[in-house]
Amino acid sequence: MMAISDSLKSVKNRIAAACVAAGRPPNEVQLLVVSKTFPGSAVREAFAAGARAFGENYVQEGLAKVQELIDLRGQIEWHLIGPLQSNKTKAVAEQFDWVHSVDRLKIAERLSEQRPAALPPLNICLQVNISEEASKSGLVPADVAALAAQVAALPRLKLRGLMAIPEPGPGALAQHQAMAALFKALQAEGLALDTLSLGMSADLEDAIRAGSTMVRVGSAIFGAR
Repeated sequence: MMAISDSLKSVKNRIAAACVAAGRPPNEVQLLVVSKTFPGSAVREAFAAGARAFGENYVQEGLAKVQELIDLRGQIEWHLIGPLQSNKTKAVAEQFDWVHSVDRLKIAERLSEQRPAALPPLNICLQVNISEEASKSGLVPADVAALAAQVAALPRLKLRGLMAIPEPGPGALAQHQAMAALFKALQAEGLALDTLSLGMSADLEDAIRAGSTMVRVGSAIFGAR
């Protein structure tokens, strides 16, 4: 198996090549390293190799890693990218820097109320079920604009953009493009969004071609789960 540092470099090269192919500057796309199910030692190794933003799917696992790596707290950005239940919002509001999976006003309101005043605003992405699969969380596209306006008005939060997990297969590129169109439509309505969290290990090239500004990569860096 390739060392984490080598895998990380390979993924960064893929991102750079995809940006060049799309006629975009490579610094427009941020790499979010998805560390779910991998130990804190793997996160520390990726950090040593230059990674600074890490995504966790499960609240308890993420909180444990935040504490395990507390010596790096000022240098690591922690992103929650998995589902968030209302009974876990307080810990997330206190310990994470980003939440990508907001799809209900109630969750956003709780995060806003529970974000400590001493911390910067919590960065928020709305999760969109762009493929409208029954098994996936997220807003249907038609409901995104209304919730975006409500979340943007909440204190202690900063609405940064949208996140989606397109359904793999021949229709994936069209879903990426639909997400980019939705993102641009919200910007045109006056929302100051800068983050389209779109693309993973298998489809980051399509996502970047469509306009993604943040790709979430785990298995291509750490190996199969």
